[in-house]
Amino acid sequence: MFHLARIKLTAWYLLIIMLVSISFSIGIYRLTTAEIDRIEIGQRLRIERGNMLNPPPDNFNQRSLFLDPELIAESKDRLKIILAIINLVILGISTGGGYFLASRTLKPISDMLDEQNRFITDASHELRTPLTSLKTEIEVNLRDKKLDMITAKRLLKSNLEEVNNLQVLSDSLIKLAQYQKEEKKVVISKLDLKTITNKAIKKVNRLADNKKIVILNKVNSLSMEGNDLDLIELIVIFLDNAVKYSPEKSKITLSSEKKDDNIYIHVIDQGKGVDEKEIPNLFNRFYRSDKSRNKSNVSGYGLGLSIAKQITERYHGIIKAKNNTYSKGMIFTVQFPIKQPQKLI
Repeated sequence: MFHLARIKLTAWYLLIIMLVSISFSIGIYRLTTAEIDRIEIGQRLRIERGNMLNPPPDNFNQRSLFLDPELIAESKDRLKIILAIINLVILGISTGGGYFLASRTLKPISDMLDEQNRFITDASHELRTPLTSLKTEIEVNLRDKKLDMITAKRLLKSNLEEVNNLQVLSDSLIKLAQYQKEEKKVVISKLDLKTITNKAIKKVNRLADNKKIVILNKVNSLSMEGNDLDLIELIVIFLDNAVKYSPEKSKITLSSEKKDDNIYIHVIDQGKGVDEKEIPNLFNRFYRSDKSRNKSNVSGYGLGLSIAKQITERYHGIIKAKNNTYSKGMIFTVQFPIKQPQKLI
């Protein structure tokens, strides 16, 4: 599809370029020939005026003083050939340049469509698993003529879990789509980082308590600009991710530092970490490392860190991840400017 579009776009480029080039060539030809004719006429008039003042001898050939008409016609023909060659050269250069430019023009569209296709494929894959589980359980139990109340309740409970998973997935997709909208306006205000992190910790305390994980908040009371709901959502994503992949009775540490005009937030867990080659992919949609995929007790769809990246970039920040070299686990770091370059209200 894009190969044909590239050829069509190249053809349009060539059409526009050649129309301009041929128009200029016609103009140059007309101006040049008009100038040659003007010189010829001027030369003739000067000679005729000179003859009126000083008549030449009878045996003098006056035509030898005029411009040769054949020479003029030959010059005009040569001018046509030169302009034609120039246009052919322009055509050749424009064909290669136009084809290259068409490729560069269509590349963002091609990348966007590829990304959209990957998104549809990944989302369909993630949706298929809970839907297949729901369908299979319901079909099997409908065939059971001796279905009792206890089994029916167990089925409903299992189905409810799958419905909750679908709701989590749909909510995550909606959030991701909202944060990807560049034109969406947000309210920017001065925030206290300590307050933001405390509110985020409260949201994940229950999940942490279930695994007896202690969350240490060593964040300083630093002032920064942003939207409190977005930044709380960001910290919650990191804490939720850390709790899921940390062993029981471990610790998660939040810390902060201020350098120049930036604030750094660190989230450190004591999980198993990931392979170095997988770190660049952690913020991709639906990506989960090989280790996390093998954990049946870890739920999620690989959208949290992708949402975190969108939130960070919305506030002109930088997000990074690395393995903890001093102990097991991961270190996620977010860098934000203290003052936002622009305020959207």
